[in-house]
Amino acid sequence: MKNIINAIGINTVDFIQGRKGTYQAIVKVQAGFMTAYEVGTELPSLNRWKKGALQTLQFKAEGASTWLTVFARKGNKIILADQQVLETLEVGTINQLFFTTNLYSQLNMLLLKQRLGQIRLL
Repeated sequence: MKNIINAIGINTVDFIQGRKGTYQAIVKVQAGFMTAYEVGTELPSLNRWKKGALQTLQFKAEGASTWLTVFARKGNKIILADQQVLETLEVGTINQLFFTTNLYSQLNMLLLKQRLGQIRLL
């Protein structure tokens, strides 16, 4: 978590911890209802969904029987994010998909300017 800027205090967890497992996405479809489907065994990039579609990303470790939430949003607020999800989140993804959420904050952008380069932003 060395390259993460978290000036806005989003709740972070460390459920993935580099373990192997399966990921499940809960997305809002164009008709307005939610649907859940498995997205594979690799941590998916958050920019694979349209703006506002991804609501929750869950992880089930190998040998486990329960799903753990590793990314959750409620409206325009990101409620929870796992450290590994945040480490894969890039500035361009926030600018394109999460600019109306609390991920896109003025304070984070100011801190980012101090650390120019391709770093992970939260």
